[in-house]
Amino acid sequence: MAGDLLLLAVAAIWGSSYLAAKTLVVAGGVLVVLALRYLVSMAAMLPLMIGRRPARGEVWVGLLLGCTQASVLALETYGVSLTSATNAGVLISLTILLTPLLQGGLPPRFFLAAAVATGGVVLLVAGPGLRTPSAGDALMLAAAVVRAVHVTLSGRLSRPSYDTVTLTTLQTVVGAVVFTVAAGPALLPAARGFGAGEWLGVLYVALGCSVFAFVVQLWAVRRTSAARASLLLGTEPVWAVLIGVSLGGEHLTVLAAAGIALVLAGTFWGQRVERAHRGGAYQPASTGAQARTASRTAATRAAASRSLSLRKPSSRSRARAVSASEPSSQEVAAATTAESGPGLSSGQANGRTPTLRSM
Repeated sequence: MAGDLLLLAVAAIWGSSYLAAKTLVVAGGVLVVLALRYLVSMAAMLPLMIGRRPARGEVWVGLLLGCTQASVLALETYGVSLTSATNAGVLISLTILLTPLLQGGLPPRFFLAAAVATGGVVLLVAGPGLRTPSAGDALMLAAAVVRAVHVTLSGRLSRPSYDTVTLTTLQTVVGAVVFTVAAGPALLPAARGFGAGEWLGVLYVALGCSVFAFVVQLWAVRRTSAARASLLLGTEPVWAVLIGVSLGGEHLTVLAAAGIALVLAGTFWGQRVERAHRGGAYQPASTGAQARTASRTAATRAAASRSLSLRKPSSRSRARAVSASEPSSQEVAAATTAESGPGLSSGQANGRTPTLRSM
């Protein structure tokens, strides 16, 4: 439950960042904004690495996730600038369907719930209408695919022993290096030209949309599933509309309200399906190991018991053996007669006094 609430908080922060990101891109350009965003994020995360010694595998996973995360942000930012908000919102929402396809093993009801949520996004952003496909649409579609891959890899490659803070820090380092090099000489002049409002926007997208969002996303994916995380993060357009209505003075249309209802219904339904599926099919590794160990122990004990039962005679067998080894009464009498000599009768041999007959 806590993970779901945190993922919804991430979706709300991402949905509220559209206006700030758009203002910053106009002021400094895409690469400059991304470079500053990652540089501030890296500066916030590096002090947390004091005393941590990441393993080699942990470093490789963090670098890989950093590359996929940076690719998602670059594709999204350029895609939005080259297409309409409607097309961008519909295409990026395909992550809700693509992630469970990559994860696999989910029941068909989950895909139906994801389709309901995706249909809600279509209604939510369908105010201006869809435009003719463009290069920006191709970039947004690529962003949806890479985001689904990123979320799936976060769940599959992050071992329980890996540290979430370390992996997130490595992601920010990768993004800072890549976008600082890409921005080149334009970075410092643009940063000097930023006023207080632009820097507040940079801090918001860096600390909220990057540091907090990346940590929570990775932490939640490792404890639930990639499909569930994508479903909850897919509510991002809902938060964008709600924040625009409450703070930006926008009006909520009937189609937008219906879209919000479908997104929320599909998300809630998908959560229940995923939770029931994971609860029935998932068994912790430690529990499985304990069960296998107990099964082997029981089998060993059963085999030992059978072996003992074969070697150890039963009580009935022992009784028969004892009775067979003891001489019978007739055998005892015969032996006694033989020892006493021929003058003794059987009665004398048996210990009885012979009876004298009258003459």
